[in-house]
Amino acid sequence: MASVRIHYLRPPDRETVYVQHLVHRAPDVVVTYVERTPLARPLVVDGEVALEPDAPAVWFTFPGAWFDLGRFHRRDGSFTGFYANVITPVEFIADDAWRTTDLFLDVWKGVRGEPRLLDEDELEEAIRNGWIGGELEERARAEAARLLEAAARPTWPPPSVLEWTLERCRRVLRAGRDG
Repeated sequence: MASVRIHYLRPPDRETVYVQHLVHRAPDVVVTYVERTPLARPLVVDGEVALEPDAPAVWFTFPGAWFDLGRFHRRDGSFTGFYANVITPVEFIADDAWRTTDLFLDVWKGVRGEPRLLDEDELEEAIRNGWIGGELEERARAEAARLLEAAARPTWPPPSVLEWTLERCRRVLRAGRDG
């Protein structure tokens, strides 16, 4: 199974390279999978663990979109919710290498809750420090508002996200083929 290196810039200058399994590529969505998410500590939203260190996650990249979307789980594989990162559209610099920039805002929709806008404080800090501003700031806020509104509807997330479960990704990975 192929893997992809995602060059993820967090302004002002922190770049992290994430290596994930490429499990499905279509014109409208690319699905990647990470068996053990490299987190230092759990991601907690409203007192609930959204993602644990070393837990699996399925990621969805939509070419041209200003966000990506993750299906989050606990280490035992239990599903916790959907996490959308507001980012610049992914630049596919090679078949196995991508680049994007984090725009700080995120939307979380847990299994038992309403969608929540996260990390507004991080965006404000980035603006104060001059890391982003102008059109990029406006685009980040507009995309976060759009995602928050979409996540409140019963038709969200997109069908491809519902189709690519953790179990399906694991089956495809074991079989060594696109599913």
